[in-house]
Amino acid sequence: MKPAPFVLHKPGTIAEAVAHLAQIGDDCLVLAGGQSLVPMMALRVAYPSDLVDINGIEALRGISVEGDKLVIGATVRHARFYDPVEPGPLGKLLSGVVSHIAHHPIRERGTFCGSLAHADPASEWCLVAVTLGAKLKLVSQNGERLVAADDFIDGAMSTTREPDELLMEARLPLLGGSARAGFYEFNRRAGDFAIGMALAAYDEVDGVMRNVRIGLGGIEDRAARNAAAEAVLEGKAPAEALFADAGRAAAGSVDPMEDATTSADYRRDLSSVCVERALAAAASATK
Repeated sequence: MKPAPFVLHKPGTIAEAVAHLAQIGDDCLVLAGGQSLVPMMALRVAYPSDLVDINGIEALRGISVEGDKLVIGATVRHARFYDPVEPGPLGKLLSGVVSHIAHHPIRERGTFCGSLAHADPASEWCLVAVTLGAKLKLVSQNGERLVAADDFIDGAMSTTREPDELLMEARLPLLGGSARAGFYEFNRRAGDFAIGMALAAYDEVDGVMRNVRIGLGGIEDRAARNAAAEAVLEGKAPAEALFADAGRAAAGSVDPMEDATTSADYRRDLSSVCVERALAAAASATK
């Protein structure tokens, strides 16, 4: 199939982009990488009257460290993370996660922020953003606002972005020198959508885990932190048996999705494995 007819706009500035969004409204979509949107349009799952292509906006291409945040512009491609974008634990974590995103050609075009805007439950970047507490900057003709990633993603393929807003950048907190982080993903074939994945991060202080963050993706209808697993770990010394306990706590607290190929019970059991293995990866990570 081919997309329904649409009008393509190519703004050169953020102001021009948000002006188009304000004028057109609900029938207008933003094109960044297009690795999800274009196939959806070809299948007539999405049929916008207008597309605003933001790839020509220089101000959206940057990635930088500002204070204690890594700032990622709206058109930064997945492939930018192949090499660490900052020298600390966060840069190393992102370089490990990106290898799980689809295949190399898609990583060359798809974008970090586009993944957040698409809000697929199996999105690796959504899991990273929610687990680490990213803030997202949205801009419209009425001004700017910062939204926590956890508040921005409100369900499967659903966000709180208003039709006249552009997701301009994501701000990820840097991980400190005492931080350890690990990621684990399960799918049936390399490059497939994740059936389940987990991200574990904590600060190791005086031999115990502090500021524990455990996130699950691909299990429920959105990426989310798991408070039950975090409570098992906080203030305890890292240990394999404890990691297994955290996995079981996660499995007992999730509300898994179900589809034609994967049952809810399977995803529930998988959540335990993912958490345990993400924690093992964090514990073995070099500082």
